[in-house]
Amino acid sequence: MNMKNIRLTIFFLALLLSCGHVCMSQQSNKHILKTQLEIGLFFEKYDEIYDVYHDFYKDKQFDKAILSLKELVTFFDTTAIDSQWVDAMIYKEEMTADVYYNLACCYALTAQKKLALETLEKSIRVGYKDYRNMLNDSDFESIREDKKFKSLLEEIKQYDRLAILQKSSAYIKEKIDTLPQFVYQDSVDYRLMNVREFFDLDSVAGDGDEISKILNILHFVHKAIRHDGGNYALCEFDAIDIYNYHKSTGKGVNCRHLAIALNEMYLSMGIPSRYVTCMPYDEKDQDCHVINSVWSSQYQKWIWIDPTFEAYVKDENGNFLSIQEVRERLIEGRPVFLNEDANWNNENKQTKEYYLDSYMAKNLYWFDCVTNYCFNPESRYRYVENKHVVLTPSTYETPSTYENSSDWAVITHDVDYFWQAPTK
Repeated sequence: MNMKNIRLTIFFLALLLSCGHVCMSQQSNKHILKTQLEIGLFFEKYDEIYDVYHDFYKDKQFDKAILSLKELVTFFDTTAIDSQWVDAMIYKEEMTADVYYNLACCYALTAQKKLALETLEKSIRVGYKDYRNMLNDSDFESIREDKKFKSLLEEIKQYDRLAILQKSSAYIKEKIDTLPQFVYQDSVDYRLMNVREFFDLDSVAGDGDEISKILNILHFVHKAIRHDGGNYALCEFDAIDIYNYHKSTGKGVNCRHLAIALNEMYLSMGIPSRYVTCMPYDEKDQDCHVINSVWSSQYQKWIWIDPTFEAYVKDENGNFLSIQEVRERLIEGRPVFLNEDANWNNENKQTKEYYLDSYMAKNLYWFDCVTNYCFNPESRYRYVENKHVVLTPSTYETPSTYENSSDWAVITHDVDYFWQAPTK
């Protein structure tokens, strides 16, 4: 199964920030979506049908899951997106490939091997490229030894996300005198004190050592606020507003907002923390992931904390690893271990093979951080000046998003500068 519903799409974020008038035309028996509002409604309808499929899939009602996926295929086949919305068109193509992939999974799970292979091939023709997911997907046990399956798997091996990361160029030392410093708001700030009191974080954190407190707060946020990668929350982006938004609407929030909420809680407890946007090599890839990098004075290092998946990573000796250390180990082929209870929304257990070797291997190519970590660092309703620092491999071409960005972002290849320890 391919977990499309956990994705954060940059396009959908921009879509929800905008509005448009309704205009629907018909051409070649297809509805042509021409406005942002129409496209937004299209993706909402997709989510509705997908949720029905996903519930059937979880309950192992695969015949009913197949019917829901076929409904999605028909829905996609009878709808087109106007060519002016390039990002939306790309995302629809990716979703179509995922729908066919999940349909192939359900056919395989119901012993319909011929249909499973035909539909899997159709998924690849549409654009499915997730080699590691297909390689390790237990849904395909019934067809894994089939020559056709092996041939299709070999066909997409060129897109292996881990292999792409392993081919990335090295970082280099640079002059950093003029580069901005990273700032972490002091816990005595009255707004952070309100966060600490509102969530009763002293009780949440407990009386253990620093690491246990970091993990207890992670578990609390993961269980208290649901994740929904397609929802750009209609609230201010501080921990209290994000939590209240979820509780009042029942809607989840995307990975960025989860990481911002968790970040504020750590800051309120006097623990320096960042939220880090982890980005893929392919500029056309609409998916990124935002996690936290938390400073441990106990370890004297940053450690990987992901509230979306309740995840952290260790080495073979049980030592917590940082984002940079995980990246290095994946490139070098050294062991990394995901915590056993890593999961999505307390529903889907995560594996090292999917979460690290595939999903995060794709999203560890380059990074984006803000420089000022504080209460409400990014406002939905007002301008907040917060410069970005981007870390890329030395020969990686700067993404077009960052062209002419000198007023709001700096690009560096200096890994030591980017991951510098917080100053006291």
